[in-house]
Amino acid sequence: MKTIKLKFPNKEGEQLAARLEMPVDKRVYAYALFAHCFTCSKNLMAVTHISRALTARGIAVLRFDFTGLGESEGDFEDTNFSSNVSDLIAAANYLEEHYQQAQIIIGHSLGGAAVLMAAAQLKYIKAIATIGAPADPTHVTHLFQNSIEQIESTGKAEVSLGGRPFTIKKQFVNDLAEYEKSEVIKELRRPLLIMHSPQDDVVDIKNAEKIYVSAMHPKSYVSLDGADHLLTNKGDAAYVGQVIAAWASRYVDFEKQTDLKTNEQVVVRNEADRGLQTEIMASGHFLLTDEPEEVGGTNLGATPYDLLVAALGACTAMTIRLYANHKKWPLEEVKVHLTREKRHANDARDLSEKSKIEFIDRYLELSGNLTDEQRKRITEIADKCPVHKTLTNGLQVNTTLKD
Repeated sequence: MKTIKLKFPNKEGEQLAARLEMPVDKRVYAYALFAHCFTCSKNLMAVTHISRALTARGIAVLRFDFTGLGESEGDFEDTNFSSNVSDLIAAANYLEEHYQQAQIIIGHSLGGAAVLMAAAQLKYIKAIATIGAPADPTHVTHLFQNSIEQIESTGKAEVSLGGRPFTIKKQFVNDLAEYEKSEVIKELRRPLLIMHSPQDDVVDIKNAEKIYVSAMHPKSYVSLDGADHLLTNKGDAAYVGQVIAAWASRYVDFEKQTDLKTNEQVVVRNEADRGLQTEIMASGHFLLTDEPEEVGGTNLGATPYDLLVAALGACTAMTIRLYANHKKWPLEEVKVHLTREKRHANDARDLSEKSKIEFIDRYLELSGNLTDEQRKRITEIADKCPVHKTLTNGLQVNTTLKD
């Protein structure tokens, strides 16, 4: 995905730091607004993985740091739940002014409670999703329950949240109380997706039940079984993004979104902060390529050579299938096993490392009531696949700079 760093003012004129994650080929079908968890930042890895899954489906994601957090201006101790909701409104307004209206709004933990409140004011939002969200914003006070008495008596207290010190003022606690037993969830009457882990030890699963019961249809619940509250497992975060994208497609009018054209058949992008992890959009289909951890990658995708060898295998299988179908032969299944390595040719005289050449060994596994002659002919046809011809007949690559 392509990342655009942005800043926009909150209600008080303080600059909030944001990232707009765009699909790798810049083809945007819808925009989503993401609100992170209490005292977290836009750079939380779970948010990154969720955003990546959404951008793979053509959904651009704006995520930002609330006032006083991360790279945003302002003092955290002067913020409250109301200011978080206000920041969300400011982010939505920025998207509408500079890009287009957000159709999807997503909130994690207390951010989930905030998007429920913000969506009540943003009538154009078509789909709302919460992840591990409390049913009531006052739930967050359990994180500093031991300091409530000091906050009430002195007006503020320094508390440790996630291993970091934060100052919580009495106005913060009082502001939370204003939202207690709010009827906003019931009055939303828009598509709502509630995602929660039964093992969440920060926000109990009962909160998901309360939100679901309070909301009107259409509403959906997805269990994140085995996930922790912060979605620290990459697979859990990616799953969340994939489910949200699939679910939202029922309610977001993707067809009417501006289709940003590109002349390239394949677009590949690598960003500095992603290491070797590289995204590919091939004729509208998203792929991810990477390298193993031992060579500096994160092993989240097949290597470029894996993709090269896979292209040969896929083309081989398709060519064989087309030929067998044309001949009406009983080929039930074809499997192509491939390995690539450098080694010396059988007649090589120079046995140094420099004299090694590239070899791809291809093994065909054919299932079906085929004769020996048919199997032999299919083996010959394998060499007729277009990718095989491209790799063996010579290939020229022209490289130029693109504006």
